[in-house]
Amino acid sequence: MNDLKAIIIDDEEAARNVLRNLLDWSPESVNVVASSPDLLSGVEEIKKQQPDIVFLDVQMPDYAGYEIVRFLEKIDFEIIFVTAYDHYAIKAFEMSALDYLVKPVERNRLNQALKKASGRVSEKEQMERYKVLKDVVEKKKSEKLVISELHDGHIRQRLIYLEDIVAIEAMRAYSTIYLRDNTQLVVSRNLKSFEDLLPMEGQFIRSHRSWIVNSAYVQGFSAQNGTISLSNDLIAKITKSNVSELQSMIGI
Repeated sequence: MNDLKAIIIDDEEAARNVLRNLLDWSPESVNVVASSPDLLSGVEEIKKQQPDIVFLDVQMPDYAGYEIVRFLEKIDFEIIFVTAYDHYAIKAFEMSALDYLVKPVERNRLNQALKKASGRVSEKEQMERYKVLKDVVEKKKSEKLVISELHDGHIRQRLIYLEDIVAIEAMRAYSTIYLRDNTQLVVSRNLKSFEDLLPMEGQFIRSHRSWIVNSAYVQGFSAQNGTISLSNDLIAKITKSNVSELQSMIGI
């Protein structure tokens, strides 16, 4: 396999040097073709070098790393973001299905990210994922979620709006997302991961160990039967301990 061409963009020289050294010792074949201290000079290097992978610091002076979508018409390379730990930043990466490294970068985690990136550098249409990231980091919330959908035995990424989610049902290590247009998406994520991502105050509720429901689509419920009637004739479950929370959410 040919070397993966990489560019490092980070305002800290020490951080650039550490990452370059880690890449030199990586079992993956990576050739660092450029290193930049800010986003604008990094964009120029990207245009000139046409890399396979860009390691991009999230927090830099003048322009944050996720603002790269402002300066490129298309992103036909993989981005691995590098960030100091931040709750909203980590949530943003999870919602946009993008890979990231937390400073200080660990060698094993870097190798895992490289292995994933080397297997998908041919995927070119990723701009929407970076826009989702930008929205979550800047607004501390998002209206969209990128999910990896299981379809005909293959995994593909799909962008969905949170307002279109009627409910999510747990299926062991998988979950089924029910959308308001009657679409059902099977994804390889457990329910707890969605609970960590979705706005659970005022919009979504973990009504049962197997269900998350969108309160906007609740048409009725039975505390006695432990059921919630939703749009599209969908019936979810609810435990007695969650009935009062649901009542307050739907104004009963």
